[in-house]
Amino acid sequence: MLEDPRAHYDKMTKTPLVRLIVSLGIPTTISMLVTNIYNMVDTYFVGTLGESPQGATSILFTLQAVIQAFAFMLGQGSGTMVSKALADQDEKEATEYVSTAFFVGVGLGLMLMVGGLLFLSPFMRLLGSTETILPYARQYGACVLVACPVTIGSFVLNNDLRYEGKAFYAMIGLVTGGVLNMFGDYLLIRVIPLGVLGAGISTAVSQFISFFILLYFTRRMAQSNIRFSAVSRRRRVYLTIARVGFPALIRQGLSSISNGLLNNLTRPYGDAAIAAMGVVNRFSAFVMCVGLGIGQGYQPVASFNYQAKEYGRVKRGLLITMGVGVVFVACLALPGFVFAEGIVYLFQKSQEVIRVGSYALRWACVGVMFLPLSVPVNMLYQSIRKPGISSLLSLLRSGLMFIPTLILTTHLWGLTGIQISQPLADILTGLVSVPFTVAFLRKTTFEH
Repeated sequence: MLEDPRAHYDKMTKTPLVRLIVSLGIPTTISMLVTNIYNMVDTYFVGTLGESPQGATSILFTLQAVIQAFAFMLGQGSGTMVSKALADQDEKEATEYVSTAFFVGVGLGLMLMVGGLLFLSPFMRLLGSTETILPYARQYGACVLVACPVTIGSFVLNNDLRYEGKAFYAMIGLVTGGVLNMFGDYLLIRVIPLGVLGAGISTAVSQFISFFILLYFTRRMAQSNIRFSAVSRRRRVYLTIARVGFPALIRQGLSSISNGLLNNLTRPYGDAAIAAMGVVNRFSAFVMCVGLGIGQGYQPVASFNYQAKEYGRVKRGLLITMGVGVVFVACLALPGFVFAEGIVYLFQKSQEVIRVGSYALRWACVGVMFLPLSVPVNMLYQSIRKPGISSLLSLLRSGLMFIPTLILTTHLWGLTGIQISQPLADILTGLVSVPFTVAFLRKTTFEH
C-alpha cells in the first residue's frame, strides 16, 4: 500500500541514521549478493563444461557491464531526482522523471539488442573472446541481448523503489529472479544438457521474471507512477537524468572497457588465464557488492536529507556508511584471502586456472578492503547532485587508476602484472578519495 507523504518525510529525516541506512542498505546488499551468487553459479556450472566455455562467462561479464552502465545512468539519475521531488512533496515531478527514464531505457535496450545481435561475432571479439571461446560467447551473448530491454527497465524500477525508501520490495524483485536463475542453471545444464546456451536462457528468463515483479511493486507501492503519458516533453528533464546519472555511467562503462582490455591483454596467456581472471572478477564483484549495497542504502538518505537541509544527517550518514562497509567487506574478503585455492577450485578444477586464479584472488581481497574509502563518498556527491565531483571520483577505479596500472604492470611483469593491477588501482582509488571525504565533512555552507 502507498505510504503517506508526510510519514515518508518523517521517516527519512527523523529515523536514527544507523537504523535507516542499514534498513535500506541490507535489502540492497542482499539483492546484489544474490545477483552475484547466481553469476558465480553460472560460472560454476559452465566451468564443469571446460575452460573455453567458462572463458565465455568472462566475456559476458563485460557485456553485462555495458548494459548495466546505461541502466545505472538512467536508474540512479532518475532515482536521485525522484528522491528530491518527494522531499519537496511533488509526486507529479517524481512520476515525470521515473516514467521518462523507464521508457527511454526500454527503447535503448531494444537498440542495443538489435545492434548486438546483428554484429554478434565482432562484438564478442571486441570484448576479448578468442576463437575457441567465440562459439560459447555467441550462445550466451545472444540470450543476454534478448533480455536487454527488460534488464535496463528493471534497473530503473529497482532504483525508483530504492530512492523512495522501499528497498525491501526492490530486493524481492531481484532476489526472486536470481534464485530462479540458479535453479535454471541446474535444470538447463545438468538435467537438460543445453550447455552454455542453457546458462544464457536461464539468465534471460530470470531477467524477465524480475522485471514483472518490480513493475508490479512499483505500481502498487511507489508514490511515483510509470505512465507513458508522463514521459517528459522537456529537454531539461532528459539532460538532468543524464547529468546526475553520468557518474554511474562512468563507473559501469569504464568497468566494461577495462574488463574488455583485461581480457584482451590476458588472451596471449590462453583460455586458462582468461577463465582464472573471470573467476576472480566474479568473486571480487561478490565482495564489492557488499560495499556498494551499503553505499546504495545511503544514497536515498543523502539525497533526501540534503534537499531537506538536514546536512548534519548527511555527514554522519557518510561516516556510518564507511564504517559499516569496512566491517561487512572484511567479513568476506578475509576468508577469500585465506581459502583462495579452494574457492577457485570450486569453479574450475584445472591446475593452471587454480594457480593463476588463487594468486590474483589474494591480491583482489586486499584491494577490496579499500572500497569503503571510495564508494560512499562517490555516491554521496552523486546523491547531492554534484555530478562534476562524482564523475571525477567515478573515473578513478576502472579508469584513471586501473587502465594505466594494467598497461604498465602487464608491460613490466606480464601475467603477474595482470593479476595485481586491479587491487593496486583499488588501493590508489581509496587513498585519493580520502581528501574529498574530509573536504565534505569540514564544509559548513552548502549550495543546492
